Amino acid sequence: MGSIVPTMLLVLAFAAMTGCERQPKKFLHEDANIETRFPVVELELDVYWDYILDYEVHYDWRAEWFYGWDDIDEQLFGKIGYNEPKAFQLRRYYLGEENIGRHTTVLQDYIEGRRHNAPYGWGFWDLLVWNDIVTPDGVQSLHFDETTTLDYVTAYTNQTMNAVTHHTGSTRSYSYYQPEDLFAAYMTGLEINRDMSGFVYDEERDIWMMSINMKLEPLSYIYLTQVILHHNRGKVAGVDGIANVSGFAQSVKLNDGMTGDNPVTVNYGVRMKNHCDKHGEDVDIIGGKFLTFGMCNLNPNRVPVHRNGVPTRIDDGIRHYMDVTMLFANGSDSTFVFDVTDQVRKRFKGGVLTVELDCDTIVPPSRKAGSGFDAVVQDYEDGGTHEFDM
Repeated sequence: MGSIVPTMLLVLAFAAMTGCERQPKKFLHEDANIETRFPVVELELDVYWDYILDYEVHYDWRAEWFYGWDDIDEQLFGKIGYNEPKAFQLRRYYLGEENIGRHTTVLQDYIEGRRHNAPYGWGFWDLLVWNDIVTPDGVQSLHFDETTTLDYVTAYTNQTMNAVTHHTGSTRSYSYYQPEDLFAAYMTGLEINRDMSGFVYDEERDIWMMSINMKLEPLSYIYLTQVILHHNRGKVAGVDGIANVSGFAQSVKLNDGMTGDNPVTVNYGVRMKNHCDKHGEDVDIIGGKFLTFGMCNLNPNRVPVHRNGVPTRIDDGIRHYMDVTMLFANGSDSTFVFDVTDQVRKRFKGGVLTVELDCDTIVPPSRKAGSGFDAVVQDYEDGGTHEFDM
């Protein structure tokens, strides 16, 4: 989540091997009878995890989070933080002798652990690194498109079989799976030159070295949601375990971090806890966690996150609605839809989304479970799904 954004540093050491002699040479032999040894890139990955969102001020998400996270939540939904990657995908795009034009050649490498070595020909290169996806059950939601174009890699998720009703009417559509933890780093215009400018000679190893730092930035963001039920007194007995949040991007480009322009609804799991403490008040809370690529047409890592002491709010013209189906003590159920747009625009890199609901303002539907979208707010008579402006 925004509060759980890791900083990942990749250190690349580029070694130009110069033959068997100890005398450093800036040019390799061009004689056809002498073997030419291309420079070798030694890739070293150092990963650092930081659970503080950098708004240039401390974002204390724990101060906003009242639901908590126990062992049952972790078993159902996973831990709150990101999972540290153990393997990575590397794409090396060769541009030729001039740092212009589109990618014409790509070399694919799989990295296990923290180091990787590979030969690099003379000329310019673009480098793309992202974490390999490993899931406990072996089922992966993320898909990667590398075939449509060589210029970039697109990550996306597909729709679920869970139908949702949009707040705008009764049109049926489907929610989409959450992405897994995803981070990427992209570097353009790396020059491997024959005169070794920018390289440092390592006498002990008899190689020319170039060290370059790259930072892996998150491309999927963690949100924690909580619906705080005041004065519930057993009226809302539970939830059906499923919730949805609309308006997030279906895809992201790994090379530049830009999200797609197709807003979708993200499906995730929720659970209800009774007798939680909120500043001394006994409340019931419906809590959950989901990951998303974030808002559409946006790279959150390229947005100034602080202006004149006020956190930036991004407005892409798309509203965000969270729906939760609540089960009542009389056996009925109803789906509530809450407008969380302002919160998402403020927490565009992840964070806590909070809804406050006074249960004294709602009455349970009279029909039994399966009644669908019922009017449960007092003085609201036309039925349907309910929107609460936050």
